Amino acid sequence: MSKDDAGQEPIFSQGDSYERFMGRWSRRLAPLLVRFAGVRDGDTVLDVGSGTGALAAAVARVAPSSRIIGIDPAASYVALAQSQQGSMRISFEVGDSQALRFPAAMFDRTLSLLVINFIPDPRQALGEMVRVTKSKGTVAAAVWDYGEGMEMLRAFWDEAAAVTPAIAAKDERHMRLCRRGELDALWREQGLQDVVNEELIIETRFTSFDDLWTPFLEKQGPAGAYTASLPAADREALRLRLRHRLLGAGPDRVIVLSARAWAARGTIS
Repeated sequence: MSKDDAGQEPIFSQGDSYERFMGRWSRRLAPLLVRFAGVRDGDTVLDVGSGTGALAAAVARVAPSSRIIGIDPAASYVALAQSQQGSMRISFEVGDSQALRFPAAMFDRTLSLLVINFIPDPRQALGEMVRVTKSKGTVAAAVWDYGEGMEMLRAFWDEAAAVTPAIAAKDERHMRLCRRGELDALWREQGLQDVVNEELIIETRFTSFDDLWTPFLEKQGPAGAYTASLPAADREALRLRLRHRLLGAGPDRVIVLSARAWAARGTIS
């Protein structure tokens, strides 16, 4: 398991587990960020926090002749993305978003999907993203609205707090940069021009409650880490509460949930 940008064990680290937990959401959101960022065929694109490659794949579909580089601190993510998507034009490598190895003004677009709020120093990371982007180029990112707009995690944390009230302080609603206006304020603080904020909304379909619940057991992200830390009785109580919230007293069925992310983009002067 690799270390994250601060040298700590990352809360997202295993590629296959991430795919089952949040990857299905990322794959749906990525095309919306690509469109929002205005990616054009032939652009040179940096994907910061590339994970298992959802954003790079979305860029490649829109811009098949573009050169795309993805960086991520988790070696297992990089290996999975490289094995599935690596080519002459798309590559992935282990890297630190707070100290990018690239020269100044190398990329036409520098993008980050659902990552910047997890970086230990997002201002430093954004400064690096700005540094490596060409004049008149675009820097764009998106972060989940954990407080109100991400239905799956909102339901999870509400029921987790009902089982263990003390956990409310760890609710992802408290995470930085996840509320309306915060991401674009950071963009303006870093001197980006023509800053735009927009909500990106998607839906994800689960074939059953177990399809939704089982990935929480794989220790990915704050919610997965918390679920794995619970005593068996509390974990079962949480499972039952979440099931009742989503299905009521009825039988198992398909569950469709929505999610909102806040996106910001800006132009290099």
